[in-house]
Amino acid sequence: MEKRKTTIVLFSGDYDKAMAAYIIANGAAAYDHEVTIFHTFWGLNALRKEEQMPLKKGFMEKMFAKMMPRGANKMGLSQMNYGGLGPKMIKQIMKKHNAMPLPDLINLAQEQDVKLIACTMTMDLLGLQKEELIDYIEYAGVAAYIGDAEEGQINLFI
Repeated sequence: MEKRKTTIVLFSGDYDKAMAAYIIANGAAAYDHEVTIFHTFWGLNALRKEEQMPLKKGFMEKMFAKMMPRGANKMGLSQMNYGGLGPKMIKQIMKKHNAMPLPDLINLAQEQDVKLIACTMTMDLLGLQKEELIDYIEYAGVAAYIGDAEEGQINLFI
């Protein structure tokens, strides 16, 4: 039997939407799917390292770097963000119910060999450099995603 494939485009930079993408990805991987998450635009924030990197950047790239959340744990909610209070509340509720936080879901995805791809075109547009993103991910353009998606049984855009 041919391996089943699931592909996800993670466009959103919202914590809850990224969580949904990673929950689905980990579930599909547990069901023996070959899984790809293609991170583009604001979805790249899920792959950013939390620490600041001393890199040479132009003015616009520096501005994007300051405005975008640094890492999965710093992402806001799509609804009820309330100036950062919403994410704190949801994380407390998740802890109470033993739900895995987004950084742990990302680690689990890597352990399950989910292919995490950072969109190189978006990285160029936003001035993101490889050193700013987590280790053990891939870098590619839209053609790589299309190659995976055309063979996929499940294709999602989040």
